[in-house]
Amino acid sequence: MSSSSTTTAERQHGDPAGAPRPTHTTSSWVSLRTLGRAMLLSFFRDRMALFFTFFFPLMFLVVFGLIFNDTGSSRATIGVVGNGPLVQQLPQSVLELQTFPTLEAGIEAVRKGDLPAVVTQQGDTLVVRYAASDQVKAATVQGILNAVVDRSNLAATGQAPRLTMDAQRVEDESLRPIQFTTGGILCWGIATSATFGAALTIVSWRKKQLLRRVRLSPAPVWTVVAARVGVSLVVAFVQAIVYVGVALTPPFGLKLADSWWLAVPILVCGTLAFLSIGLLVGSIAKTDEAASAMANFIVLPMAFLSGTFFDISAAPGWLQAVSQAFPLRHMNDAMLDVLARGLGWTQIITPCLILLAFATALTALATRFFRWDDA
Repeated sequence: MSSSSTTTAERQHGDPAGAPRPTHTTSSWVSLRTLGRAMLLSFFRDRMALFFTFFFPLMFLVVFGLIFNDTGSSRATIGVVGNGPLVQQLPQSVLELQTFPTLEAGIEAVRKGDLPAVVTQQGDTLVVRYAASDQVKAATVQGILNAVVDRSNLAATGQAPRLTMDAQRVEDESLRPIQFTTGGILCWGIATSATFGAALTIVSWRKKQLLRRVRLSPAPVWTVVAARVGVSLVVAFVQAIVYVGVALTPPFGLKLADSWWLAVPILVCGTLAFLSIGLLVGSIAKTDEAASAMANFIVLPMAFLSGTFFDISAAPGWLQAVSQAFPLRHMNDAMLDVLARGLGWTQIITPCLILLAFATALTALATRFFRWDDA
């Protein structure tokens, strides 16, 4: 009798006898899938988000890849006057010579910034006039000219050189500048999308009272966080496929090193690090405009100070030391090691640990400022 009553009661509540009831874990995963799908669809429907996530960084990859891909145009152009023996020995493999009728005319071109230096031979002296405004090119040209003079002096003695130099590049001869550009642009694109995505999502959801509804719903809070992390990781991997796919095309000529697959853990750790920045920004900012401005203020200067667009090793020592505090610097270095230099997994352990520690610290800080609503 009691068994029959129990069965009838279960049917009245819409629970057929013998059917398994949904557990709390099952409902949590359903909530996670629903939130993740909603975030992903919202992202791909936002044309502005797609532009700044994919096409904006891709434009930098295309521009830098095409500009620096032609290694044959990297010779320094200098002016020459006359046709003395030392002038004839100038290596045209690294110098492009532009002839001037007089030294004064060449100096005028250097003063205007058209050339880094002008040279002429007067007796046994190679006269060099250079522009201090471009110290890098001036130093390069002077080094080449000093080598020419030293070689001529040695030849005049009639003695064989006692010391020689064997210089060879350590990378494959087929490597192009795109090898060293792709990783930095990819890291910057992922940093931008992860930071802006998390910050703007939190602010928008707070304004629309969605965060409050999520908090009051049966869905656990961790499902919201996991859904945001999952969407950011999906976007990061799509970015990697798009950027690397474009760089592999013939106009750019990217050749992946054997250790390219080690970029995967770098992408994951880097995405988590910049998600934590977005979480902190979204927790502090009250409007979309404020969140966008704060994210730009953090990510854009970091890109320039972390070697995304130029070799950070050429920067002053104090600036290189400061850049070590930025997660993008460690992400750039690790990506360069695996995509261009072909180094192994031991080279990415420290950068990945730094990125994860950064993500943990900023997430803990963001929780102190996080608000479910604007009240």
